[in-house]
Amino acid sequence: MVGDGEKRVTSNAARIVRSKKVYDGYASVTRVTLAGADGVEHDREVVSFGQSACILPYDPARGVALVIRTPRAPLLLQGFESSLVEAPAGMIDPGETPEAAARREALEETGLKVRELDAVGACFPSPGVVAERCHLFLAAYGPGDRIGMGGGVAHEHEAIVAEEIVLAELGGLAAAGGLCDLKTLTLVLALQLRLPHLF
Repeated sequence: MVGDGEKRVTSNAARIVRSKKVYDGYASVTRVTLAGADGVEHDREVVSFGQSACILPYDPARGVALVIRTPRAPLLLQGFESSLVEAPAGMIDPGETPEAAARREALEETGLKVRELDAVGACFPSPGVVAERCHLFLAAYGPGDRIGMGGGVAHEHEAIVAEEIVLAELGGLAAAGGLCDLKTLTLVLALQLRLPHLF
């Protein structure tokens, strides 16, 4: 789906000639054969596992945000041992709205009961390979909204640690290239644009 600010380009449009699912697990992998405007066929692999929601909770009174750290298999596989600073996020369950998923993930991962959501938009984090569409939200909170321990769902083995970080520090990380999770970087920059006085 093309966003409001985008125009669909058709001059170099490709079409799918055939597709075949080659793996089906937590993620599925489909080999797709495309034909360009010139008729030349080429193969691509598409990884699919559904849509996701990501939320950056922030406390405007204290000037902090609630973020998480958790081990990530792809990073460990590449030799990165430290956990990234991330905004709480997760997959949208079948029949669930992005808003409901964002609220659920905030509660599961940080113990935070979210009240109002501020939608930032939806993006494709890696459209060349991954079919995921991520719905992004900001949410103001206060200390009384943290009603649980967080840490994630036990059977998912997430080993999540939730922590508050000063927004000025988070903004500094963003400016210095220290926020390596794209969805989190996007939300921090969006919050800076909307409420610069918090930084």
